[in-house]
Amino acid sequence: MKKNNSKNLLNKIDWITTLIPLIGIVFLTILFIAFPQQSTNTLDILRDFLGNQLGFYYMLLGLGIFICSLYIAFSKYGDIVLGKTDKPKYSNFAWGAMVFTGTMAADILYWSMIEWAHYVNEPYVIDMGVQEWASTFPLFHWGPIPWGFYLILSAAFGFMLHVRGRNKQKFSEACRPLLGKRVDGLPGRLIDLTAVFALLAGTATTFSMATPLLTEALNKIFGISTGMTTTIGILLIVAFVYTLTVLFGYEGISKASTLCAYLFFGLLGYFLIFGGEAVYIIETGISSIGNLVQNFIGMSTWMDPLRTSGEGGVGFAQNWTIFYWAYWMVWCVATPFFVGVISEGRTIRSTIMGGYLWGIAGTFTSFIVFGNFGLSQQMKGGLDVAGQLMAGASEAQIIVSIFEQLPFASIGLLLLIITMITFYSTTFDSLTMVISTYSYKRLEVTEETDKRVRVFWAILFIIFPIGLLFSESSLNNLQSVSIIAAFPIGFVVLLIVGSFLKDAKSYLSEGKERATEEEFVESTSKVKEGTRKGVGGIRVQETYIK
Repeated sequence: MKKNNSKNLLNKIDWITTLIPLIGIVFLTILFIAFPQQSTNTLDILRDFLGNQLGFYYMLLGLGIFICSLYIAFSKYGDIVLGKTDKPKYSNFAWGAMVFTGTMAADILYWSMIEWAHYVNEPYVIDMGVQEWASTFPLFHWGPIPWGFYLILSAAFGFMLHVRGRNKQKFSEACRPLLGKRVDGLPGRLIDLTAVFALLAGTATTFSMATPLLTEALNKIFGISTGMTTTIGILLIVAFVYTLTVLFGYEGISKASTLCAYLFFGLLGYFLIFGGEAVYIIETGISSIGNLVQNFIGMSTWMDPLRTSGEGGVGFAQNWTIFYWAYWMVWCVATPFFVGVISEGRTIRSTIMGGYLWGIAGTFTSFIVFGNFGLSQQMKGGLDVAGQLMAGASEAQIIVSIFEQLPFASIGLLLLIITMITFYSTTFDSLTMVISTYSYKRLEVTEETDKRVRVFWAILFIIFPIGLLFSESSLNNLQSVSIIAAFPIGFVVLLIVGSFLKDAKSYLSEGKERATEEEFVESTSKVKEGTRKGVGGIRVQETYIK
């Protein structure tokens, strides 16, 4: 029986989409380990061209996708139900918890606690006012525009899977309404390989940024060394945990997401109750939201053409906003598929607007509580976080020093470790469930991938981060990986959105035709019944003809 199952699996596998990413990632990892400086120089050159010279591409794409997502939600397309049932598969809380925890890896905690500190040292932010803008830019970079990338594709993929019933769960399949049979040939292959490589680059960036924080926290609590070997060991342990969880499928992810949400709430409560800065945190949060709303259009379109807001000919927007749009774009290869799958029974409108509600509520709360606590230490003279950063301290060391300003710091750090691992688990479970579908030639939406295929992708997610850790994994280096990987994904996103609008329009037209046919059949039956009764039948027939 096992031999037959293995043989059937081998026949179902799309070997090109499975093996080429494996070979490519192993090759890149070897290059980064063997030639770290040369790899860094190459990344810098590519980043300067794509992020600095063509940065307007990312900016226009981000704003355009956000506007388009609102148009789809409130247009006639918003009424389309994703599936044959109008009863959602998951409750609102379970669905919202999965939307947030299943799309936000542990880097949400990492960036919430340290992003503001980078802005404190930016001349642009200093000129405008640190108190107002160091707390506003994080909300902008984790707010409506980046969530727009996720949610517009969630609607497109949900429509493709639950309404059209497509059995190829890949980026290329979502382009079929525009590309037709070409998605079965070389163009489709290129789209899928580009998507897989982009996702692997995005996950590598996340692991390389956030994992050192786990190492530093363990060092503080248990005295474990913070060397490269320890970091890689922790990376492997995290991979082992989320690999075990992913074996339980979507139901396992749902339970893990709920647990992750409760741990997240616990960490928020720890900062608010024991930090002694609850009033400052809440008031700064309200002020930053108001500041964001008032300046949203300007922030979304500001490119600093003279590059006066940064150093070395690179402005603030090029350093940060473009990086974040790219960072979210590479992650939108898989996370929207996950949201689309769990949104069965919801309308497109509720999927998009509900996603904005739950997603932004989660990210805003995280940055307001964790970020504003650190900002309070900076502004009130409790801890010079920005000074430590300028002096060369690592982000992980600084975050641990922020925890040390709280009582029961060891307990707080332990809660941070558990929450980060749970975030890793829920996010990479959902990613693995989605990306493993790329290994299949065809797969029904109700069918889950083989556990062996999921384990293969779970392992593949770990390889490239190890290479980046061996290289000069500076923040600039990691940002460059995302900006480069996101560039081709932007064109694919446009293709998918265009395909969705075309296909959804056809679907609504088909619905009108079906309704007309049903009305005709019903009227005809009334005519026949009326004819048997006499004159009444003629009256019904005349009414229909008119």
